Amino acid sequence: MERNKIISVIREIIEKSEKGSVFVPVDFAEIADNAKIATTLSRLEAENKIRRIMRGVYDKPEYSEFLGEYISPSPNKVAEAIARNFGWTIVPCGDTALNILGLSTQVPAVWVYVSDGTYKEYSFGNTTIVFKRTTNKDISRLSYKTALVIQSIKALGKDNVDSTVIQKISSFLTQQDKDKMIKEAKISTSWIYEIIKTVYKG
Repeated sequence: MERNKIISVIREIIEKSEKGSVFVPVDFAEIADNAKIATTLSRLEAENKIRRIMRGVYDKPEYSEFLGEYISPSPNKVAEAIARNFGWTIVPCGDTALNILGLSTQVPAVWVYVSDGTYKEYSFGNTTIVFKRTTNKDISRLSYKTALVIQSIKALGKDNVDSTVIQKISSFLTQQDKDKMIKEAKISTSWIYEIIKTVYKG
């Protein structure tokens, strides 16, 4: 594919994407090789079509009329984009999992994820993202929501999971999610699985 066509195709994909979307080179791997993709993304940044977050990571910035400025990129979307680029499976853990699941309104100081990749740490603006390696069984054989629930329960601890927490987790999941979770979570620690059975009935 010639250069102008590559630029046109990638520009069209970005223009059709939602504001706040995050992009990495692998998202365009079927269109061109890495060098051409990198050159195209740099050109689109110069045109203010995308914003460079860090090396190889860009977003389509979202403007807030209320704040009168562009909003910072979503740390979770950035983490997911980095994981896509390396082919990692990741799941939020600790305070990050609690925030995403709606069990905490506190925004994490550091966004932490368990990963089947290597340990990595990234920073942009005032945000730090950390990927911690874990065993494959903790994430790779589980659907995202099942793994997220397990990590959230771990973060809370056995004695801090009450009926309010059970209800919040239950409302986050569809019946299909629950059906999948009750089967997948059998490999988890027994006390976690007991809580999951309660969530399933909720």
